[in-house]
Amino acid sequence: TGKNQPLVTEENIRYNEERKKPMKNELAGDIGLAAGKSQYDAQCKRVLANKVILAWILKYTVKEFRSMSIRQIKKCIGNDILISKVRVEPGNTNVPEPEKIIGESEEDKVPGEGGIYFDIRFSVYLPEKNEKIKMLINVEAQKDFHPGYGIPSRGVFYAARMISAQKGIEFSGSDYDKIKKVYSIWICMNAPDYIGNAVSEYSILKTDHIPGIPDQKSAYDKISVVQICLNPKSEKGNRLTEMLNVLLSTKMKVDEKIKILEEDFQIPMEREMGKELNQMCNLSDYVEEIGIKKGIEKLLTEQVMKKIEKGKTIPEIADALEEDEETISRIVESLSQKQE
Repeated sequence: TGKNQPLVTEENIRYNEERKKPMKNELAGDIGLAAGKSQYDAQCKRVLANKVILAWILKYTVKEFRSMSIRQIKKCIGNDILISKVRVEPGNTNVPEPEKIIGESEEDKVPGEGGIYFDIRFSVYLPEKNEKIKMLINVEAQKDFHPGYGIPSRGVFYAARMISAQKGIEFSGSDYDKIKKVYSIWICMNAPDYIGNAVSEYSILKTDHIPGIPDQKSAYDKISVVQICLNPKSEKGNRLTEMLNVLLSTKMKVDEKIKILEEDFQIPMEREMGKELNQMCNLSDYVEEIGIKKGIEKLLTEQVMKKIEKGKTIPEIADALEEDEETISRIVESLSQKQE
């Protein structure tokens, strides 16, 4: 045993060659986990894109809606809610791709840029005295709290794209006063404990270095980025963070979620909403189950490696670890391939 002995012994390699079997379990698990995550992400976006959920988000993040009820806000949301369908990169934001199914998780890639589709994008119409004022809203769901860049920075980019893409759609020529205000709202799950539940807004403000220019807020108040941080363990927060922590929980069962959302937040569980929530919870359970299985297999692999280093054969390892020989054989084969 020790440093001079190969990790995978010749005896074990011969054993595997004699009873060679297709090694699909690990690959199938990886594929299943990837598919589960993708489906879960898509379903999460569908749930967030429900009008009543969007109304909750707007009430607590968009100051123009602060004094309105959820029911009133819901009526202000347009019917152009698009999920993972509008591209962010220049030249492609104005026109959604009609051949793509709403909610499809497929994303184009740009070198060094990653996914380039807005998660959720839609219009809202503020009721004023003689007209309705249109604004454009983008909602993003972010599970990785430290993606390698500042969330506000990416939010500014997304919001800026929604501004620049309005030329030729919302205004033409040099009629810049017709630019519609945009909000890019980022829901960041798994916030660290030192942040907890928190909400911050980043927007354009006027600063007078030498006073004298009249303040016409509507001329520059065109862009806001809002970051919502969620941490179910944190005791601070507001009604929105409480509701989102329930809605997006990976621990609660669907029946418990529905009960809390209905009774504590007065969110009616329409047939479609309940169905989407149920599917999201089922996919969450699946992803967690696959993750647990992978963790158990990693521990088992470490135990097998120790036994191999002591010169144990596959039947001896299987007996010592109370596992079937096929499972041990598969792990040994995998270790052998990594050595090559």
